[in-house]
Amino acid sequence: MELSTRYNPQDTEAKWYDHWLSKNYFHSEPDEREPYSIVIPPPNVTGVLHMGHMLNNTIQDILIRKARLEGKNACWVPGMDHASIATEAKVVKMLRERGIKKSDLSRDEFMKYAFEWKDKYGGIILDQLKKLGASCDWERTRFTMEDKLSEAVLKVFVDLYNKGKVYRGLRMTNWDPEAQTVLSNEEVIYKDENSKLYYLRYKIEGTEDEYITIATVRPETILGDTAIAVNPDDERFTHLKGKKAIVPLIGRAIPIIEDRYVDMEFGTGALKITPAHDMNDNEIGERHGLEVIDVLNADGTMSEAA
Repeated sequence: MELSTRYNPQDTEAKWYDHWLSKNYFHSEPDEREPYSIVIPPPNVTGVLHMGHMLNNTIQDILIRKARLEGKNACWVPGMDHASIATEAKVVKMLRERGIKKSDLSRDEFMKYAFEWKDKYGGIILDQLKKLGASCDWERTRFTMEDKLSEAVLKVFVDLYNKGKVYRGLRMTNWDPEAQTVLSNEEVIYKDENSKLYYLRYKIEGTEDEYITIATVRPETILGDTAIAVNPDDERFTHLKGKKAIVPLIGRAIPIIEDRYVDMEFGTGALKITPAHDMNDNEIGERHGLEVIDVLNADGTMSEAA
């Protein structure tokens, strides 16, 4: 028999993979052998697999095949993750292209479209894994939004809450006014930009014409100001210790506080503090027990507090 000098995947891979599947070589049932299991880190159904998945899954396949050769009861459980926020954005975009608004749909109707997306892209992902030759137990394929898995997640969170490990509280978050949800730091794209400094005068309470001037790139958060901070080493503001300033436009009196976070060289050396709208301001607010005023609604419009 003459062997080709080049490897031709079309002649080899589909033939042997179909043979493995027909013999059910990848399926596992519990028995007396030593168990060896891997649950695939489920790829998101937001699209298709990339090179990172290729490397990750190749390593898992090597480990699971080695375990089989060693006589262990090896089981590699495949599956997909819903990646809810990212997938929702994809589904909403798909609906928009069809002339459908998410807000016009009930939850159940939206979920039907979400599962339509999952069936399409989840199927592509599984086919890609099979093209790789992944020796998964395909009879055990799971999806993280299946009823039983969703119930398990709820059960764990309720249990953590009852143990005091999960609790509610006011926190600074990355809020998406479009999707109406919190985003993790990893889901936010940060970028530097050149901003304009706006200088604003706050009248000192009880005086006729004394002011303290602050510089800010976010004058729109004035309505959430609960203090003005100066550095305790800044002699320019020593005489204002313990006094209050009047917030422009709304006339609310707020304390002038001292905190070493303030950079004496930046702007005017005086910093307006909005604990609900800046991470650093939030930490300063906690140190000084300041009121937290959220001036934005969930949809990004100004709130009743503003």
